[in-house]
Amino acid sequence: MFRPPRSRRYFHAGRRTTNMAQARLRVTIPDGPWVGDVSREYPDARFQVLTATPDDGAGFALVRITADELDPILGAVEEHDVVTHCSVMAEDDGMVTVQVEALVPLLQTVARRAGVPIEMPVEIRDGVARIDITGDHERVAEFGDALRDVGADFEVEYVQQRVNPGGSLTERQREVLFEAVDRGYYDVPRECTLTEVAEHVGIAKSTCSEVLQRVERTIVREFVDDLPRRPIDFESPDDDGIERIQ
Repeated sequence: MFRPPRSRRYFHAGRRTTNMAQARLRVTIPDGPWVGDVSREYPDARFQVLTATPDDGAGFALVRITADELDPILGAVEEHDVVTHCSVMAEDDGMVTVQVEALVPLLQTVARRAGVPIEMPVEIRDGVARIDITGDHERVAEFGDALRDVGADFEVEYVQQRVNPGGSLTERQREVLFEAVDRGYYDVPRECTLTEVAEHVGIAKSTCSEVLQRVERTIVREFVDDLPRRPIDFESPDDDGIERIQ
């Protein structure tokens, strides 16, 4: 049975990804940064940071604000002590996009210190930001340490492993594996036999079987090697070993 080729973005040739983790945190922004103060003043408004660029002692951000009454919120942003410039880039019914230059760029500073990029957009409501970050386990944990250092409380919604198995496969092994996946050899129920995979690749059935066995062994071993042996520790030394992440 013919099956159209699937996306082949399964592996990156020539390199492996080490212990990578993706985490989502709910961060309570402390007093000082404008987005925390203004969003607490207008708790029904929705703030989305679309882009953010840190600079020496300041930060530039493109922020979308959604609310029933926008004028009072824009006034509060412009008048905030740390905001040095605010300009409206686009405006629609109940929504406005503004470019803000401000001192105390809290989240950008924390991300720079930990060496972990924050995935955009970041949504803030009533002083609480939902933040997604991806990095190696040590840097993700350092992001939590940096948040504590600036007085920001946070809760961890989840932490999940991100791995890239198969980075050490040879070109030939990837070719056979892609063919097997594309034609449904690993589907349940199986849509293609080992003989058919071998014929499409142009090798003997026994060779095809040996190649796929080596591929499966490599991928499983790499997957297990990349799994953390213990969870990321977001806890401070004063937490007496209480686990927030199960």
